[in-house]
Amino acid sequence: MERRVGTVSRGIRCPIVREGDDLVAMTVESVLAAAESEGFSLRDRDVIALTESIVARAQGNYVSVEDIAADVKAKLGGETVGVIFPILSRNRFAINLRGIAMGCKKVVLMLSYPSDEVGNALLTLDQLDEAGINPYCDVLTLEKYRQLFGENKHEFTGVDYVQYYSDIITEAGAEVEIIFANQAKTILDYTDCVITCDIHTRARTKRLLKKSGAKVVCGLDDILTAPINNSGYNSKYGLLGSNKSTENTIKLFPRECKDLVLDIQKEILQRTGKHVEVMVYGDGAFKDPQGKIWELADPVVSPAFTDGLIGTPNELKLKYLADNDFKDLSGAELQEAISKSIRSKSDNLVGNMASQGTTPRQLTDLIGSLCDLTSGSGDKGTPMILIQGYFDNFTND
Repeated sequence: MERRVGTVSRGIRCPIVREGDDLVAMTVESVLAAAESEGFSLRDRDVIALTESIVARAQGNYVSVEDIAADVKAKLGGETVGVIFPILSRNRFAINLRGIAMGCKKVVLMLSYPSDEVGNALLTLDQLDEAGINPYCDVLTLEKYRQLFGENKHEFTGVDYVQYYSDIITEAGAEVEIIFANQAKTILDYTDCVITCDIHTRARTKRLLKKSGAKVVCGLDDILTAPINNSGYNSKYGLLGSNKSTENTIKLFPRECKDLVLDIQKEILQRTGKHVEVMVYGDGAFKDPQGKIWELADPVVSPAFTDGLIGTPNELKLKYLADNDFKDLSGAELQEAISKSIRSKSDNLVGNMASQGTTPRQLTDLIGSLCDLTSGSGDKGTPMILIQGYFDNFTND
């Protein structure tokens, strides 16, 4: 019988994860129980994905604001520190900022504008046009910003992040000065000790600051790279990818977890005879057209995955074939011609016109985005995802 369904993404419910839990056993049992409950079977090349949050929770990868403060003071001297290009987020950055402020006497907070790196807006381009401000070169003081633009609350959260971040710093016991600029070296007019908080542009920012004479330059990925008083840590990403846990603690991005995905893959093979792929996923990589927010606040979509998920799609565009190569065919004859093209396609379609319009992104970024949209970030209770049929095409029965 011809299969009538292509890719299926299922959220898998599992027990609430606590530190020390056996995620291999929990994942395998949850997936197999879901299959039995819903009446489906696992197949080769199915994808099992776990949200990074439960991996970090099982690892106990948490740090406190005191831990952050201690590391910041040790690495940047505890005096005046420039904190530049943070994203505007209560969940992602606010607790980090509290810890940073506790570790120095003064924070010069330099905000990018009109929006942060991932699209959270302080201002609109129309506001800048009306005021005659050039964001590429103009530096605004807080007084000038307020004079020109007043109070600007985030469209979705209703928070004035300028005031919110200022209050966090002062409540932590540090003096605060806020400026608005988009050139990294601007901060060196205020201090030569800098924490650059951008995510995907951090390597360039560090290079520019060091070239311009900064004394000490750290990224968020350089803070909490080793334990402080038996805290959690992430040797590769530091504070990047962290999330708020409580008002005084954050959960870091998970530490090395390649063994986890390999062990789940091995256990599923032993239990079912099926070779599945496994990955850990964080934020998906997509942009919201309404709020203009690019979702990816994690340093990567997937910090660990099995080897079958390496690479990019190698697909033909069916509508291109139907409208061009086989425009004179229809019905069963058209279906057979397209199926033959798919079966005979090469392993590398780069430059082939019949592949134009297919998505040229890493498989882990595409599948991670699907997982993130399936699991959501609220109360669905499905931190594991099972994807079936993702690697199938028009010819698979």
